[in-house]
Amino acid sequence: MNKEGKLIVFSAPSGSGKTTIVHHLLKQEKLNLDFSISATSRKPRGAEINGKDYYFISDVQFRKHIKNDDFIEFEEVYTNNYYGTLKSEVERIWSEGKHVIFDIDVIGGLNIKQKFPEQTLAVFVQPPSIKEMERRLRGRKTDSEEKIKERVAKAEKEMQFSKDFDVILVNDDLEVAKKTAYTLVEKFTK
Repeated sequence: MNKEGKLIVFSAPSGSGKTTIVHHLLKQEKLNLDFSISATSRKPRGAEINGKDYYFISDVQFRKHIKNDDFIEFEEVYTNNYYGTLKSEVERIWSEGKHVIFDIDVIGGLNIKQKFPEQTLAVFVQPPSIKEMERRLRGRKTDSEEKIKERVAKAEKEMQFSKDFDVILVNDDLEVAKKTAYTLVEKFTK
């Protein structure tokens, strides 16, 4: 793989605000970022679009990509629910002369940092509390009660990995978090 650009990883438990922060950074032309679209074996949720939000592929296709070593990283995030970063996706962005920004689960983010330690800025977006995160998840109205409980339990485990990231960004004020994230990325990509 051509290793010219930088990799900016944003990881966090569901409901921490990482996607909102990543979307904000993508709008900042000066940062020269492009979004790494993850592949997933899960079905689209809400208004998600194939090739924009995710590459939605079947379990069988996903396993074939694993066998062919097509991923930089992949993870079975929930049972039979795979997520991964295709090498071709990162190469596409680097070939355009841009830096890659990821909105990715905690283990996936750490795997990227481990593979590309010098080129990666790994940011853990932390919700102010588990209680607040749960409130945000309920506010989305996209998940069942069972799914919310599963996400909260997973978040408690994920928080233990925050120390392994380069930066912990506590998102208790979204505007402040956006500004801080911008400054971090700007400094790292210079």
